[in-house]
Amino acid sequence: MFVLFEEDGAFKAGSILADNDSSLQVETSHGKRVKLKGSHVLMRFREPSPGELLNRAEAGAEELDTAFLWEVCGDDEFTFDEFAAEYHGHAPNAVESASVLLRLHSAPIYFHRKGRGRFRKAPADILQAALAGLEKKRQQAEAIERMRAELVAGRMPPEIATMLPQLLYRPDRNRVETKAFEAACVDAGLSAPRLLLNCGALASSYDFHYNRFLFEHFEDGTAFPAFDKPLDPADLPLARVAAFSIDDATTTEIDDAFSVTPREGGGWRIGIHIAAPALGFARGSSLDAIARRRLSTVYMPGNKITMLPDAVVETFTLAAGRDCPAVSLYLDVTAALAVQRHETVVERVPIVANLRHHDIEPLFNEQILHDHGDGPDFQWKRELTLLWDLANVLEAGRGKAEDNRNQIDFNFYVDWQTHTADGPGHVTITQRKRGSPLDKLVAEMMILANSTWGKLLDEAGIPGLYRVQSGGKVRMSTAAGPHDGLGVDCYAWSSSPLRRYVDMVNQWQIVSVLRDEAPAFAPKSADLMAAMRDFDVTYAAYADFQRQMERYWCLRWLRQQPGVAVDGKVLRDNLVRLDAIPLMVKVPSLPVMLSGTRVRLTVEHSDLLDVDISARFVEMLAEPDPDEAADAALEGN
Repeated sequence: MFVLFEEDGAFKAGSILADNDSSLQVETSHGKRVKLKGSHVLMRFREPSPGELLNRAEAGAEELDTAFLWEVCGDDEFTFDEFAAEYHGHAPNAVESASVLLRLHSAPIYFHRKGRGRFRKAPADILQAALAGLEKKRQQAEAIERMRAELVAGRMPPEIATMLPQLLYRPDRNRVETKAFEAACVDAGLSAPRLLLNCGALASSYDFHYNRFLFEHFEDGTAFPAFDKPLDPADLPLARVAAFSIDDATTTEIDDAFSVTPREGGGWRIGIHIAAPALGFARGSSLDAIARRRLSTVYMPGNKITMLPDAVVETFTLAAGRDCPAVSLYLDVTAALAVQRHETVVERVPIVANLRHHDIEPLFNEQILHDHGDGPDFQWKRELTLLWDLANVLEAGRGKAEDNRNQIDFNFYVDWQTHTADGPGHVTITQRKRGSPLDKLVAEMMILANSTWGKLLDEAGIPGLYRVQSGGKVRMSTAAGPHDGLGVDCYAWSSSPLRRYVDMVNQWQIVSVLRDEAPAFAPKSADLMAAMRDFDVTYAAYADFQRQMERYWCLRWLRQQPGVAVDGKVLRDNLVRLDAIPLMVKVPSLPVMLSGTRVRLTVEHSDLLDVDISARFVEMLAEPDPDEAADAALEGN
């Protein structure tokens, strides 16, 4: 005697070794012995053999039409052997019964299981819904296969072309497009961005990085929504000064300018003039909403995303030839450069010149100043020299003289009209020594303005947004506190309101004090705290993106001149900082060397999608002196 039974969801057959009514000992067709409860036995039979039964039953089940079985069975619950007898019109043999069992069991959407060997036909409405679901899955599988094949062949399916950002940066793995795309990546052996480059969906590697940033921080794009035209504060008094700005050639958001006016009886009146967009719109306006959302201008080589619309920037930027709204800090300075008093006013300031670093630095630099001003004469030499002398006095007064003479700043210029093998954009990277006289002059004036206006808010009991440093860590705060690194009692960013929302907020607060009006943000304002937190996070994310894109363009610079050896300095272990560009490279082939050792490398490979580089050591150029070794080791840490 043989039995058919179910074990772990599978049907098995075997020979009875012992039958104790409530339990049986069975040996399966594979020779395995099992103990069964009598209730688990579905059918007892004498022929055919257990192995033959299952083989013949599976073949018989394939011949049965599931839909027909559903049509002819009743609505009541039934057992498989009862239904087999009804279907065949006679007492079924073991193979016929097992065939019906296998077919019923394999069609759960047609027949719902109600126990071992017991079933009930699915209601018509439930069956139709299930069949529709199966058809949908079939169509989805066909669509996935079609899109996968097109992608592997280097063609872009239209369904996928409309959702590239989501696929690249935030894939929804429940969507058929994502399933097809990921399957194509596996079959093609390519990463997602490489597959899209291969299909022509990405114009260049630059688009991949830039679009990812936009997806994360500017999901609605960089275009500005509609906004109310800013007010024109035409009733402001006109300052009797001739102000000039000092900026890089690419600067369009000119926030600060300076003036030097002789005083009767000797000395000078020094003006630090800050653009005043806070006079053009108030908190809660449409322009405030825009600035509050963006929080800062985003900088990157060859491009930028401004905090404020271009029309607003053009209205308030301190452009030459205009009388511009400004918040001005005036210093009455003696002939010996002692600051006697200061005053803050809101006014219009005549801007007579926008000086640019590349024009002025050849005429006004450390070497010329070291030679006591000997050098070519130019229009602003007297004013710049006076401001430079005052900057030195202010720096000494803070007790925080910075020794950054050996540090280099790098400027990136991208010519988007030139196309290279890596896509649009030919990059030029230039060097500029940090801490030049112009740098120090501007920095000291801004430190003075930001610390003075921070004190103004603190003494008036009006909250502001401060930069506080104690114990080495710089943090934002709504309460005034010392900034140890700068050596000032308090420091409130107020000098870049066209570019940073923090400065805009502080400018609103400063103006309210000067005009004796209610501040935009009251003490203990929850909105002020929220703005501070959001700015901190967003500003850090923008800065990180700028660093990433500078590294990207460094690789583009290297790829513009393939095969050219590059020189650098060992910082520690196998980390080398290149001389020509601001790029640090790990060189596995670098022998053990002292920090500060100068070496020559060759670039073997670079990857613009992963922003990675592989370099090989060529030769040692020079050993370091002790000072260089110490500086390099410190920088490497």
